[in-house]
Amino acid sequence: MRSGDQRSAIALFILFAVAGTFFVVRRAAAQVAHPATASSALTEQDFSRMLPTMTAHAAVNTSDGNPHADPLPASALTTQDFQRMLPRTDMRSDADANAHPHAHAFLDNGPATPFDGAPIAKNPLAPDAIAIGAKSCVACHALENVQASHSLHVQAFRVGAAGTGAAAACESCHGPGSAHAKDPTKPGLIIAFTRDAKTPIDTQAGVCLACHKGGARQDWIGSVHQQHQLSCTDCHNPMARLSPEGVLAKNSINEVCSTCHQDIRDKFNRRSHMPLPEGQMSCADCHNPHGTLTADLIKTDTVNESCYACHAEKRGPFLFEHAPVRENCLACHDPHGSNQQALLTLPVPMLCQQCHTMTGHPNDVLTTAGLATGPAPDERLIGRACLTCHTNIHGSNNPSGSRFHK
Repeated sequence: MRSGDQRSAIALFILFAVAGTFFVVRRAAAQVAHPATASSALTEQDFSRMLPTMTAHAAVNTSDGNPHADPLPASALTTQDFQRMLPRTDMRSDADANAHPHAHAFLDNGPATPFDGAPIAKNPLAPDAIAIGAKSCVACHALENVQASHSLHVQAFRVGAAGTGAAAACESCHGPGSAHAKDPTKPGLIIAFTRDAKTPIDTQAGVCLACHKGGARQDWIGSVHQQHQLSCTDCHNPMARLSPEGVLAKNSINEVCSTCHQDIRDKFNRRSHMPLPEGQMSCADCHNPHGTLTADLIKTDTVNESCYACHAEKRGPFLFEHAPVRENCLACHDPHGSNQQALLTLPVPMLCQQCHTMTGHPNDVLTTAGLATGPAPDERLIGRACLTCHTNIHGSNNPSGSRFHK
């Protein structure tokens, strides 16, 4: 019996050894057949290279709790790392850019300027100023240098310093600084991106559009925000990382929009609202703040097309169409929020009575007195009111659904 058990154990051991060898060979073959593709994200090798520098800096603590006492360490990322990670300034994918290299050629006969090729901005209030280099700027603006050194823009300009000179890190946006260096207190000699600056709003926006032209910003000129003299820095802050994406001036795009559109933000506090406060959507899902061909900055040609992006079941076509539904969803709904069910602008049947005169029904006007809590409760107002019978109010494909009953 012992001899048989030994033979069984040996056979089982050999079986596991063969299976393990087969698994290793197959995994190696798969790695050869599917090599790792290049990515703009940081790789495991990048973190392995960065970790010793970060650990060594964290271990040294001679500043007595003052984080600004010690000199800042050199970035663990190399120039090649940042150059590899830079996205396209017009936010298009590489596949789209390769397929349509001149999609926005009508703007400036070519694609958007890459991050690492930004030119030095022109300041109309100091036309004779010349570039003096980023080191001259840092001599006075040391704190700003510390705050902005981690930002994508500054790192990108440093990558492009070989093509635009040593001034790239600061003067690509703020313009040549010789006149400002001679008279630092005189406003206008450097391009400033604040509301109280002497730099014209069009000049501020022009600096940004020098790189970020085209794409979602192709209709900025003439847009309602541009006509109301909004600057790019009213919504964005490229010198700090206050938001996960978009270099926004606040934590999220919803907070940025509500800075001005407080009345719209208040609507989302109503009992029926889109899931924007819950973080499941943002203003930019329906609107393009950089400008569109529509008055309300809707990203699509019509309001209905925007609604159909999520509510596809309402698109139709239907055998029996409900005219106001086909015309405009806003005829019945307030997309930002309502105290009525389903974002309706009025309670049913008051909403329906704006068009329908109760023909075919007892010809009387229904009022709030007929509600369940009113002095004269009416069964036509209790429950879902008109929708109790007219269930498919958005349209019906039923041969007997001419009145949207089914």
